[in-house]
Amino acid sequence: MALLKSLKARKSDLSKPENQLAFLNNGIFKEGKLPLFKDKIAETGNFPLKPRKLEILQLNLGYMCNQVCSHCHVDAGPDRKEIMSRETMLQCLDVIRHTKAHTLDLTGGAPEMNPNFRWFVEEASKAGIKDFIVRSNLTIILANKKYHDLPEFFKKYNVHVASSLPFYKREKTDKQRGKGVFNKSIKVLQMLNEVGYAQEGSGLKLDLVYNPAGAFLPANQGGLERDFKKALKEDFNIEFNSLFAITNLPISRFLEYLIASENYEDYMYALVDAYNPAAVQNVMCTNTISVSWDGWLYDCDFNQMLELKVNSKVKHISEYNETLLNNRQIRISQHCYGCTAGAGSSCQGTLD
Repeated sequence: MALLKSLKARKSDLSKPENQLAFLNNGIFKEGKLPLFKDKIAETGNFPLKPRKLEILQLNLGYMCNQVCSHCHVDAGPDRKEIMSRETMLQCLDVIRHTKAHTLDLTGGAPEMNPNFRWFVEEASKAGIKDFIVRSNLTIILANKKYHDLPEFFKKYNVHVASSLPFYKREKTDKQRGKGVFNKSIKVLQMLNEVGYAQEGSGLKLDLVYNPAGAFLPANQGGLERDFKKALKEDFNIEFNSLFAITNLPISRFLEYLIASENYEDYMYALVDAYNPAAVQNVMCTNTISVSWDGWLYDCDFNQMLELKVNSKVKHISEYNETLLNNRQIRISQHCYGCTAGAGSSCQGTLD
């Protein structure tokens, strides 16, 4: 508790990834109250954690965003200036032409705010990518006139839209994402439906992403999906394909929230108690490479925020070598409990 109070008094320290890592590796873990993640997965023969076949190339196009969400592990916002350059995008396109990965997953911040976003999607399509995912906060489409036609652009390139919506009620959504976000999100979901998204036979996929609004794990994904579909259809005539329930990991803003609300220790105990060895087999770091806005390579975007680059001679997109990367050992720390708690958690929802 003394450590918690000390860090709470020096909240700005947590803006540095190395301090977040130091904090996660000390306290209840250093004292032996909870097992280290590497020791936990070793019990079932999963240490060291190794990659499987690469399927997904996930690119962070920048931390700039029109929203400032309380749980955001990227610490994104309007004041962030980190944006992937066209030079780095060209390096990514070169990799796309030669990779065995079948899915391109574009994230941010708000990836649509990158000035080269549309150009990059068009070029990636020419390079052979058929399965696009864009992780949209929805409200960006209404933020400025230049984004208003994005639903049609997404349709043209058959983009799979994975859209953030914390809840199907206004109060919870606005509390997590800001006043007015719910109404704007509903409007954009209706716009996407109007151009064919989630409509039978269209082939246009629209999924929702749910993160808990507090220091607790997500409920059953299937149950949440049924509740969301029922409420959104009855109240707003909105349809979507699937819902992804994602556990909040104890890093960045969410770690700050856990400490400020004095929920950190209870939350970590909850994650460890809910540890599911079956989920370890399918954690997203085993089939994904994450590329930061400046081209560095990571096992996942959570490791990206902690600046834990891949454990390989190949560390930047400019020197990409899939064979070497497939032989790496995945870097882990205590935040990884978040991906293996309960039914497991990944960018594609639950794992087990």
